[in-house]
Formats: sequence, C-alpha cells, structure tokens
Amino acid sequence: MASKRRPDESRVTEKKRKKKNCVETAELTSVVEDEQLKRAVREAWSQRTHYSQGDLELDCHPFPHCIIRNFLGSETFVENLQRELLGLNFHEKSNDLYKFKQSDDLKKRTEQHIAGLRAALFGRFRSWLGGVLGVELEPTVDISCARYEYTDVLLCHDDELEGRRVAFILYLVPPWQSSDGGTLDLYTTDSNFQPQSIVKSLVPSLNTLVLFEVSPVSFHQVSEVLTEDKCRLSLSGWFHGPSLERPPRHTEAPVQRSPHLPRDETLLLEWVNPVYLDISYQEQIQEEFEDSSEIQLKDFLKEEKFREVSEALRLAQIQWTKRGPPNKRCYEVASLDTLPQCVSACWELLRSEAFFLLLSNFTGLRLHYLCPADEDDEEKDEEKEEKKEQEDLCVCVCVCLSTPVCCGELRRWSHGCYTLLHDGEAARAEYALDLVLPFCSPDWQSDFGGFTCYVANEEDEELLTVYPEDNSLALVYRDKETLKFVKHVNHKSSSDSTNNSTSRALYDFSFVYYE
Repeated sequence: MASKRRPDESRVTEKKRKKKNCVETAELTSVVEDEQLKRAVREAWSQRTHYSQGDLELDCHPFPHCIIRNFLGSETFVENLQRELLGLNFHEKSNDLYKFKQSDDLKKRTEQHIAGLRAALFGRFRSWLGGVLGVELEPTVDISCARYEYTDVLLCHDDELEGRRVAFILYLVPPWQSSDGGTLDLYTTDSNFQPQSIVKSLVPSLNTLVLFEVSPVSFHQVSEVLTEDKCRLSLSGWFHGPSLERPPRHTEAPVQRSPHLPRDETLLLEWVNPVYLDISYQEQIQEEFEDSSEIQLKDFLKEEKFREVSEALRLAQIQWTKRGPPNKRCYEVASLDTLPQCVSACWELLRSEAFFLLLSNFTGLRLHYLCPADEDDEEKDEEKEEKKEQEDLCVCVCVCLSTPVCCGELRRWSHGCYTLLHDGEAARAEYALDLVLPFCSPDWQSDFGGFTCYVANEEDEELLTVYPEDNSLALVYRDKETLKFVKHVNHKSSSDSTNNSTSRALYDFSFVYYE
C-alpha cells in the first residue's frame, strides 16, 4: 500500500530545511555605518596619523593598524560563533615559523554563524575597508580559524604574498592578560626594511578585530602562549587587492670563512676520546656516515675536558650578543675575545688542521690534502670547475676556492631562541658539513625545542632531526637542496618539574666545513 502524506507535510519539511540551512546575519559595529567617521579614518590612514573614536582606534606606529572593539553587535552571536568554531576539526601545524592548530578553509562552511560572519566580513565590511584605503578590494574569501594553546607561537614575518592587501584577526578569547602570552607583537624596521625590535604588543580581547595593511614593513608575530589553561581562539585571513610596491630584498653579507689553524695531533690527543682516534674505528664511522650522510659520536671529548668547558660556559663572564634580524634568527653568540682559556682551546681544536684531517677520516670528505679523492669528489670538482669557467674567475680565486675552509660560532640557546628558513639561505645553499657539539644539556628534553631540523628546499617534509645531547658530536652532510633550522625554544625550557623558574640554557659549538 502506498504511504499517505498529509497535504501540508511537504511544506512543513521544506520550512524545517530552510530554517536549518539559513544564515544568521552578523550585526556589525555601528562604525561601518558612520560615513563621517569613515572619512575621518580614511584621512588619518592616508596621512599616517593617529585617530581614535569610540570603539575604533587607528595607530600608524610602527605601521598602520586598526583596532575595532565590539566588532560584532550581538553577544549571543559571538557565543554561538565560538561554539561552532570549537566544533570544527583542527590540524596540528608546525614548522620553523609556527606551532598551532588550524581549521580547514572556512569559505565553504555552512554553519549559520560562521557563514553569517563570512558574508558580513567579505561583503559590507570589505566595502567599508576599501573606501577607507581608497582601493577596490577583491571579493576573494580567505579566512580560517586558529587555536593557540600552551607553547604555541607564530614567529616574526611580514605576511607578504601576492594579492594580500590587508590582514585581519578577530579574537574570540576568554578574559586575557599580557602575562598569558599570545600577544600580537609589532616590529620596527631598519633602513633595509629588516625587523628590529618589538615596540607594541596587542593583548587579545573578546570580539575585537585587528587589521593592518600588508607591506614591506608589516613585521609581526604572535608571541608564545604561556598560559596552560586557556585557548587563544581567533579567526584570521586577508582581504585581497593590489599589492603595495616592494623594494628589492636585502641581501646579508656572507659569513666569513677561514682555513684551518696550524695545530698538530697533540691537540687531538689532549681533547678527544681515544676511541675516536683509532684508525679502524674511524673506518667504521666513515662507512656508516657514507650510508646515511649523518652520524652522532657520543662522549666525543674526554670527560674531564667536557666538564671543564661545561662549567666555564656556565660560570665565566663571557660576553654574549643577540643575533638577528628576528625574521631570520634569534639566539646569542659569544664574543671570542671574552672566552676563558679552556673554551678558547676547544674552539681552536675545532678549527685545527688535525681536526680537519680527523673529519676527513670520519666522513670521506676532502677536508685535508692527505685525504684521497673519490669519484664523487671528482664529479663535484668538475661541477665547480664548470661554474668557475662560466663566471670567468681568475686563477688565484680558483686556488682559494679549492682550499678547505670553515666558519663557526659558540651559541647560547634559551627560552625564545630560534632560527628560520629564508630566501637568502636558499639562494646560497651549497655542499657543506655541519658540526654541532652541545654542552650543558643533561636534562634538556625534546619538547623544549632547540633541535635542528633538515628539510628539502621548498618542501615541508623533514628529512632529519638532530636533538642536542651532551658531549655528542653531530655531523650532517647536506647538499644544495637541503636547508636547516633550529626549532623555537619554548616556555617549558625555563621551568622545572615544580614550575619554579630556572635559568636553563643550552650551549653549543656550531661549525660548517667546506671542501
């Protein structure tokens, strides 16, 4: 028997479906309806002057940014929007620049309040913003949701990418203080358009929209979240339009390289664990290294030498200088003329002729004239020779390039330190042997950060991760398509198991050797 349906049943079902799929309109702040205020903001933005009226504040230092409080007019809408966002699937995002959780792109989500906000942002508000800037912003929808929790961070960058004109962040956070971290930090820039220092930190606040023009000087970061019991929830994205003109990117001067110091094997006998001076063991190491292009040699220095250097690094009055700029690196490097005698002697060891020869025996690389060439070396020599001919280099320069050289630093890593991948490093990448010898890290844990990651150029996949281990000499041979970074050292490194503040730091000698 065919089923029967009441005459109005289909109409009721249709009404329910419409109700389920309807978009709740997002009521925006009255700021976007006030034409007089809009003209005032436009004038202030074009003149790069400060302006404040009601819930809106425009500040142009260190670069133009606008803060609109109570951006959404309904508290109920804000609460429902939070609920919908927290119900999304989030994905762990972690690389050299950031660590946080992010949703999928929200441009096609159908939840009522997400869809309502999206329509308002890229509709009425986009029109208002275009009028303020005096440019026609595209209808491109570019928006996602981010969750920052304990130790999550987004390090210094400028947001520049073709088509991005204005960046925005809408905060949906619980009551928040600066001590919770997660602030939006704004940087000044130098004459080369490189970031210098943080001059303003914006504390997240519920239902507050922050926006700024993407430009060569719009360097900013999301500072590390320090609270363990709050979630920094936000919506962020970009309004697209004609990009601002960008000056040529600044190129850093290359790091100076030096040939070995004339020191004989007496230095090795004094410092190096005797097991690594055994020729047959060196052959085993070389065989393993040639298979994997990396190795870690545990207990490398003699125990008494290692303890002496460790204590000197902790107690001596060494002068440390912070290395930047923060869009490329942030760590401390020792001034060599302030090193105590034992630390200076360790530095000499790593630069000595005898050590160059030892590295040759470990790796099979031609870092000393006594090391015989193999077929791979000959191929690389041919490649170098072709390059020299193409660049029409003189004979004396060719001789210099064939001499094994190195460059090195004594580094100190503590909370907030890191290095980032950057275009300049990729452009100058070449075959090289990396050496890292860590000190003072017996209780250093992998989740503190401070480990070195190797990645393929323009790819996210990590090829190798080297974790710092006391007195363990790490050697990694990389080619021209391999880059490296040191992961951000997070807040966990500055606290012990009882959450009492400590001055934990990691020291290492970092050298790069070139054939």
